[in-house]
Amino acid sequence: MTKARTRREDRPLVILDAAERLIRRVGTRTLTIDAVAAEASLSKGGVLHHYASKDALISALAERKLREIRESVAAHEAEQGPGPAALPLALIAHVRQVYADEDGFPRALLLASAENPEAFAGFSAYLKQRLALMEDVACCPGAGAMLTFATLGLLLTRTLGFHCLEGPELERLFDAMEHAAQSLPKTGAPAASDRDGET
Repeated sequence: MTKARTRREDRPLVILDAAERLIRRVGTRTLTIDAVAAEASLSKGGVLHHYASKDALISALAERKLREIRESVAAHEAEQGPGPAALPLALIAHVRQVYADEDGFPRALLLASAENPEAFAGFSAYLKQRLALMEDVACCPGAGAMLTFATLGLLLTRTLGFHCLEGPELERLFDAMEHAAQSLPKTGAPAASDRDGET
């Protein structure tokens, strides 16, 4: 892609794609605005026009990745009936899909974003809102939240390289988590999509 061919309205996406490719190859420590500009076939000023700093760029990447996760979870959640099991089952389905796909990018992005709490603000609000929907369940209080955090913890330990499950051991764990989620009461707080239509 040449500088002349990059339409102005496409530049933010082109820049994020270029930054993502670089993070996959070299991580975030050597990521610079100059390197992103070269990868995107743009001028440094063209990158800085949309992202004023490396931190702003990493925050935008984190926001895009977390938006993809929210959309995936929302799609799985829509497949569930209303009730407190919807979010845990949706998260389990999402993590089951992506668990084996780690290629270095999520880890590098997670570590870089951890230095900037604002990068996670949107996802934190999303998670808080979803967890609040499970608080009204009289039976087994805390069970839905426990499954939610267990599922996120499983993915984080894989992403950070602490432990990686494989094969039958991994499938048994996912099956056990799904069984526990399906054991939650069928009544109670509705799925988030039923309550507010938010994705």
